[in-house]
Amino acid sequence: MSAIRLLAGLAPALVAVFALAAAALAAPDRWRAEWPRTNFSRASVPFAEILSGGPPKDGIPALDGARMIPVGSERRLDDREPVMVLELGEAKPRAWPIRYLTWHEIVNDEVAGVPVAVTFCPLCNAGMIFDRRLGGQTLSFGVSGKLRHSDLIMYDRQTESWWQQALGEAIVGKLTGRKLTQLPGWMESWGAFRARNPDGLVMDEPDWPRSYGRNPYAGYDSLARPFLYNGEMPPHGIEPLSRVVRVGNRAWPLERVARAGEIAEAGVRISWSRGQASALDSGRIAKGREVGNIRVRDAVSGHDVVHDVIFAFVFHAFHPDGRWMLGN
Repeated sequence: MSAIRLLAGLAPALVAVFALAAAALAAPDRWRAEWPRTNFSRASVPFAEILSGGPPKDGIPALDGARMIPVGSERRLDDREPVMVLELGEAKPRAWPIRYLTWHEIVNDEVAGVPVAVTFCPLCNAGMIFDRRLGGQTLSFGVSGKLRHSDLIMYDRQTESWWQQALGEAIVGKLTGRKLTQLPGWMESWGAFRARNPDGLVMDEPDWPRSYGRNPYAGYDSLARPFLYNGEMPPHGIEPLSRVVRVGNRAWPLERVARAGEIAEAGVRISWSRGQASALDSGRIAKGREVGNIRVRDAVSGHDVVHDVIFAFVFHAFHPDGRWMLGN
């Protein structure tokens, strides 16, 4: 059994003890040797909520400038494998495979002259793409090795402020309180992206010694509770590791969307189609169970809308006053 499965499978009381013990070691005085440039006098969250995820700073190596290849040249990806997608302006549509983001979590890239950060937090199933420009400065991001509510904490290399991926917001350091602009990217199957964009581009395999295509979090999204999370569980009897479609401060259970095929509510149209494997189920991503493809569009204009498909506990942790769109 993996360490994640073992820890997440512990009784809730033992998980709480583990989290509290980790928090006790999380004082800024213990971080300063590794983070001498971070301004710990500025923070918007309790330091006790920030835990080590295991790897040190840059222990999970972010990538800079993905090497892109034509869609027709890609032969490694299975049609069911998930990819992060951005279709921006007149630029060729681009896809960043989750098989690579699982091992790197952040890709600093550029699309149509826009510097972007393509991010994926496996513990939250949170795939989000941000504009890296902030107040006339272009930031680049690395992986801090820290988690808050089980979610990836990124850091910018310019000020070494810490950023909560789930919010796109700086929570520690000089830039505390500043927010990145999330772009209307989404996660879908490689087969769906390829069929729609035969002239598009896809990220090539990085030159790192990693088992790309393997899922190091096998069985994670079938667990009863998330890893290194001691917060309140979702209401309404919703399983914490079930997926929800988040648009702003609203969340639609994926199961509800999949049953309906399409839902039009709150000014958006959410559609579901078969063909995407869970990246957090089988030991091989391509063999993961069916979770389907989600598209979210403005109900009037038809334009793609910023959204995420995340675990229910993530929505509740970061949007505690959010609205659950249960359809009843």
